[in-house]
Amino acid sequence: MLYKFKSRAAADLIMLEPQGRQVVTIMGKTPGASGIVTAAQIPAAIAALEAAVAAEDALPASPDAEDEETPEQERQDTVRLRQRVAPFIDMLRRSAAEGADVVWGA
Repeated sequence: MLYKFKSRAAADLIMLEPQGRQVVTIMGKTPGASGIVTAAQIPAAIAALEAAVAAEDALPASPDAEDEETPEQERQDTVRLRQRVAPFIDMLRRSAAEGADVVWGA
């Protein structure tokens, strides 16, 4: 399943199911085939996503790395939550500025 996020204020945004489910859950919404973040809920959704990004950024590098990579190299090879949610946060900000809801569906 894909998550397709839509808003009148921004271009559509598509995420694979695991990442879309993660984003929806972080915002405090129930993952599923469809849903909505109303314009009034957008500030709280942005705050929740930014808090999750800050929490992930504060985590130390994985101690399970057994190869010769440094933690900085290892982190660069991984797609971080910050990178995944940046376009979505942009969509939310544009939607808030125009008073538009963000919806998702399969």
